[in-house]
Amino acid sequence: MKNRSVPTDTVLPHVFYQDVASAIAWLTKTFGFAEHYRHGDPAGPVSGAQLHLGSSVIMLKRARPLCQSPKQLGYGTQSLTIFVEDVDAHYQRTKAAGAKIVEDLNESVYGERQYGVEDLDGHHWLFSQHARDLSPDEWGAKIAQS
Repeated sequence: MKNRSVPTDTVLPHVFYQDVASAIAWLTKTFGFAEHYRHGDPAGPVSGAQLHLGSSVIMLKRARPLCQSPKQLGYGTQSLTIFVEDVDAHYQRTKAAGAKIVEDLNESVYGERQYGVEDLDGHHWLFSQHARDLSPDEWGAKIAQS
């Protein structure tokens, strides 16, 4: 199903973690991501990695002084939305793994069934599934004229 209010597959986020290897393990176990590759000095810590879940792809990078994780900063910097085929099953998987749920499973006014969760380094994630196809003006948004 498509939802005109929520586009997908438009951005490749680069997400910073204090320990990339631990993040890979946590994201694969908790959210079901699959690792595509990792890189860095073989004798040192992992510098980066690419993971995917369905058609969503993310890059992980090792945090450094001017690029830190929310946990290091003490506040959030963004929210990532990942579209999944069965958000109810994904929610159960995430809860069972002990992740910090910050928004219970719900249907949004803009036609998405979703929930929010915080990861091991404080990043905010929304996992979402299209529930209804809505034009933004149907739920009160104003469509910009081009």
